[in-house]
Amino acid sequence: MNIFVAGATGVIGQPLLRLLRDAGHAVTGTTRSASKAAAIEALGARAVVADAFDEGALRRAMAAAKPQVVIHQLTDLPDTMDPANAAGVREANARLRIEGTRNLMAAAKAAGARRVVAQSIAFIYAKGPTPHREGDPLDESEAHRTTIAGVVGLEDAVLKTAGIDGIVLRYGRLYGPGTWFDRPGGPGPLTTDAAAHAAFLAVTRGAPGIYNLAEDDGELSIEKARRELGFDPNFRL
Repeated sequence: MNIFVAGATGVIGQPLLRLLRDAGHAVTGTTRSASKAAAIEALGARAVVADAFDEGALRRAMAAAKPQVVIHQLTDLPDTMDPANAAGVREANARLRIEGTRNLMAAAKAAGARRVVAQSIAFIYAKGPTPHREGDPLDESEAHRTTIAGVVGLEDAVLKTAGIDGIVLRYGRLYGPGTWFDRPGGPGPLTTDAAAHAAFLAVTRGAPGIYNLAEDDGELSIEKARRELGFDPNFRL
């Protein structure tokens, strides 16, 4: 199967490329930096340098790849977190979720892709009984306004683009190599390996919709992901 991975050099993108390669898929992976193209090719994918804010570049790259499935792993996060710049990071990531996702979905539709699997986040539910399920209300308080706007923009674009089956993976708090945490950093944690495996599973499994993904600590219900995707929070490469 032809698969297009946007954000292929991230902490989830890299293990995901390994899984897709080992399964025999033909993969095209994007990066914003030409210096990272070799890392994509080393993992068995064809590298394309394209910025998510450049819709024309995305359309050209996707037209050449002719993907049946597009996997959205784009984020705009620094390697280390400086609390003094937290607001700026939230704004940059929200902009990418809104504008970058809109461009990606337009390119996917133009290229004839039938399925899009996209990264979202699960630590955005309003306070209430746990475990939180996918239909629970989101935290729309002023403190989380920017983050929620980005999440809603991404999820609406993925789920409401006509002709495309949209799968939204709400990841828990990531930990592991390349993330901000070496070990679980709060409720609903998730390793990057398990996150990548869930995206791999969603290429061929699961009805369109939203799926919570995390370790089973009682914060989030992962029943739907277990049942429909075959998700295993204990998966490790």
